[in-house]
Formats: sequence, structure tokens, C-alpha cells
Amino acid sequence: MHAVVKLKKSPIAPRKMRLVADLIRGIRTDKAFFILKNEPKKCAIHLEKLLLAGIASWQQKNQDKEWTQSNLYVKTIQVDSAGMLKRLRPAPQGRAHRIRKRFNHVTLVVDDLDLYTKEIATQQPS
Repeated sequence: MHAVVKLKKSPIAPRKMRLVADLIRGIRTDKAFFILKNEPKKCAIHLEKLLLAGIASWQQKNQDKEWTQSNLYVKTIQVDSAGMLKRLRPAPQGRAHRIRKRFNHVTLVVDDLDLYTKEIATQQPS
């Protein structure tokens, strides 16, 4: 059974967050955690906490299994644009330029790889 966790209104531009999210998409959680620990970008900290929340949520749903023994992986990770703050910066000749401070929403799905492969095998015609 998969676990879905969401990070809402993160104060980082979606374009910057997608760069790091692409690194961990479809990868096992232990390897993804190692990648995020060693990534120098600021958004890696937010994704690392989200990944830990996803593992805890999966553990809560599957209390009969131990997450260290399971083959967990990042099934999907999606970065969507949220609202933005609009600010004005003074420009030459009395004008103003608009500054857009963007936010994003991140949705992360963690699942067991062994259960997923069994599910795919049962769906394929024999």
C-alpha cells in the first residue's frame, strides 16, 4: 500500500525544485535519502524532510511490516506551481519592474517495490 505526502506553499521556485525532484524520481528511498543529503541546493532539505514523512506515513499504514526490511522506492514525485508574491522594484526614469516570488506544492508517493512488481505481474496476460 502506497503513502502520499504533500508539501504545500514551499517558498522555492518550482523550476529549482524540479531539478532536485528529478534526481530522486523512481529511486529506492535509501539511495534517494543519500542523494538528498549530499545535494548542496536549499530545496534538498525540504525534499529530505518530505521523504522522511513519506516513509513514516508508509510505516503507519503498514504496521505489520518493517520499513527497513521493505524495498521502498519513490513511486512518483510531482512539483506544481502554487501562488506567487508580486513585488515592485524601482527602475530608471520613475518606472517599476515587477518581481515575482514563486511558491510550489510537492506531492510525493512512496510504495513497496516488491508489491508493485507482483501487482504488475498479475495484470499482464499469460
